Amino acid sequence: MTYSILLIEDDHEIIELLKLYLEPEYNVHEAANAQIALDKIKAYSYDLSIVDVMLPGIDGFQWVKTIRHSHYFPVLFLSARSQESDKILGLSVGADDYMTKPFNPLEVVARVQALLRRVHQFDTVAVDKTEAEEERLEAGELVLDTKSCTLYLSGQPVPLTSTEYKILALLMGNSGRVLTRKKIYEAVWDDAFAYDDNTIMVHLSNLREKIEPHPKNPSYIKTIRGLGYKFEAPVQH
Repeated sequence: MTYSILLIEDDHEIIELLKLYLEPEYNVHEAANAQIALDKIKAYSYDLSIVDVMLPGIDGFQWVKTIRHSHYFPVLFLSARSQESDKILGLSVGADDYMTKPFNPLEVVARVQALLRRVHQFDTVAVDKTEAEEERLEAGELVLDTKSCTLYLSGQPVPLTSTEYKILALLMGNSGRVLTRKKIYEAVWDDAFAYDDNTIMVHLSNLREKIEPHPKNPSYIKTIRGLGYKFEAPVQH
């Protein structure tokens, strides 16, 4: 199977460089601005998108925020904006990864491969596969259907990005077990690049906003100070 990538970038040299490295393995479509990209995702199904932040008109942050209402393919930001706050914002609006310019095109290819593995090889999610391979993981008002990769909260579907799904499946499949940030990163990201505390924290924060009645005082995803995180089913009264 050949995956399709939507490259949203207004710098022609960067487009040509990325196509040179990506096209031997992927179908690459390009869009010079966010509006063209919006039109393309209505007409074509993509497996991943690489997005610049500083686009003419609608910027990359707003584009990702807009598509996340209906599209959940992985998104990799590739931007000259290198502040830590930019990266955190990019992940907060729904991106799965964030790289800064200038970049090594081989690293871009490696990160694309890792993101696609994350989506299409869900059998790599669990630390304890015996538990995590169950078709339904249930806790409190949450039901995670691992066959359809769909989360339900009180019977209603909750949209998750691929990264959020992988983290939640990992935690629910190992309910009651403390998982270190490093263990989560290794299981979910499945690549050789630098482990990043902030990336995990942002994705966990996004998850809590979607599933917790009180995200600041979580019932499901507990922080174990100095160790990592633990998933628990809330006590029913």
